Amino acid sequence: MPFSMRWKEKGLQNNPYFVLRTKSPDFERSMGVNMRYGFTTGSCAAAAAKAAAYMLLTGKEKKTITIDTPKGIPFQAKIEEITRTETIVSCAVRKDSGDDPDVTNGTLVFAAVSLTDKPEETGELSIIIDGGFGVGRVTKPGLDQPVGSAAINHVPREMIAKEVAEICGLTDYKGTVKILISVPAGEKLAEQTFNPRLGIAGGISILGTTGIVEPMSSRALLDTIRVELNVKRAEGCKAIAAAPGNYGQAFMKETYGYELDRSVKCSNFIGDTIDMAIETGFEEMLLTGHIGKLVKLSGGMMNTHSKEGDCRLELMAAAGIQAGIEAEAARAILGCVTTEEAVRVLEMSGCLKEAMDMIMGKACFYLNKRAAGKLHIECIMYANEFGELARSSGAGELLQRIRKAGE
Repeated sequence: MPFSMRWKEKGLQNNPYFVLRTKSPDFERSMGVNMRYGFTTGSCAAAAAKAAAYMLLTGKEKKTITIDTPKGIPFQAKIEEITRTETIVSCAVRKDSGDDPDVTNGTLVFAAVSLTDKPEETGELSIIIDGGFGVGRVTKPGLDQPVGSAAINHVPREMIAKEVAEICGLTDYKGTVKILISVPAGEKLAEQTFNPRLGIAGGISILGTTGIVEPMSSRALLDTIRVELNVKRAEGCKAIAAAPGNYGQAFMKETYGYELDRSVKCSNFIGDTIDMAIETGFEEMLLTGHIGKLVKLSGGMMNTHSKEGDCRLELMAAAGIQAGIEAEAARAILGCVTTEEAVRVLEMSGCLKEAMDMIMGKACFYLNKRAAGKLHIECIMYANEFGELARSSGAGELLQRIRKAGE
């Protein structure tokens, strides 16, 4: 059996080692790998800090540097924008996100390294890491770092400290090393991230749990959902509003006086969001969303991405039949392109309310089945043209409590 097939059998065809270390396009195609991995801002910061420390302690210029990522994959970084004096060295590494659509791709991540004049009294190495211009500051509890700290998460901090400590060991330096991480474009880039709503002011976060950017990975989005939940819980909230996105924002504001952008954005990961809400300690959740997403819940689908399955029209046709529509109407629903069109067919058949109530009842059944009694869930479902289609019995009351708690 060919080598590539053996790895496919083991389920390792997407292992980033092969994407990063293999040069043959034919090999990559045979492995089913079509996208290139990249490296996190945390990896860039660690590489820049290591190179700056090396140049400061040895007096030699360094144009490339290699670090080990937590994933176990080496990162060989090109060093740019080198500035050297006797007391401080600054340099940068350019972020390469691979094929992931990351707003920070191509951004320079700088590290400035300076030393104290004498070793600590204990004779031990001390490393101080802080953020400079373009690196955000934490202003709300519940995040990876305490309020007032630079938004450099703990894994990147560990990476920076490890790589710089290695250079200090090679040069036998045992004083204090001060490292300042900055991102000149960070303040502007932060406007395109979740940082402002999470309470991170003034720039981007230095992130990464593996050091690797996986293209189109759901990991980053799931991590963001978890962070949003942590922030809300740290603010004392026991009930949380979640929505796949801002689709229907005007409806929610006009109908309920609620700004949908205050909800945790769960995207397609409804089941995972329920799991994380339970882990975070929430007691109640209100899920609001468009029929196009939430109808899938009535079939037990907890990830509503189209790649996981598309049973929207079949579920709507089945609910319509159960509500009493004729076979011709059911066939019309199955021939629709959008769920909004299917809603129109149900309305013309005179069975819209009954069908939507059935869909809502089944969706709530599966939502609460996923929660397993650990989280009480209510739901509101709507369509752009028709407004509210259905809501669970306690949804309105729960929304008012959530809205009042946020005032």
